[in-house]
Amino acid sequence: MTPPRKLLARLAGCRRGAAAVEAAFILPLLLLLILGIFEFGRMAWTKSALDFAVQEAARCAVVRPGQCGTTAQIQAYAAAKVAAVGVPASAFTVATGQACGVRVAAVHPYRAMSGRFLTDLFGRTTTLRAQVCRA
Repeated sequence: MTPPRKLLARLAGCRRGAAAVEAAFILPLLLLLILGIFEFGRMAWTKSALDFAVQEAARCAVVRPGQCGTTAQIQAYAAAKVAAVGVPASAFTVATGQACGVRVAAVHPYRAMSGRFLTDLFGRTTTLRAQVCRA
């Protein structure tokens, strides 16, 4: 039987599992960084799509009143422009008769790919907003 002191010295000098231990420390941080980059890009894409939808809906209300004459038509048009993101028509609000013309706004709670994990971790959700006014 090997004395404990010799066993500890032999284990301290062994390097066979060093790469596995280093990977175990680095891999979670690397995955968190990569997934964070993906999530940030997806949120930026969603915000851009929401901005585009309100711009196009306000433009439609001003330029094509036959197609976008009522609030419901404008909301449906905006929702169709951002269908890939899954924003419902009820997320859009329309105000006519404003000093600037027709105002279309949207409020959409952003849902992360990780779902409830980030919400539970940080205790809040991100709400994306977009607004435009056209005469």
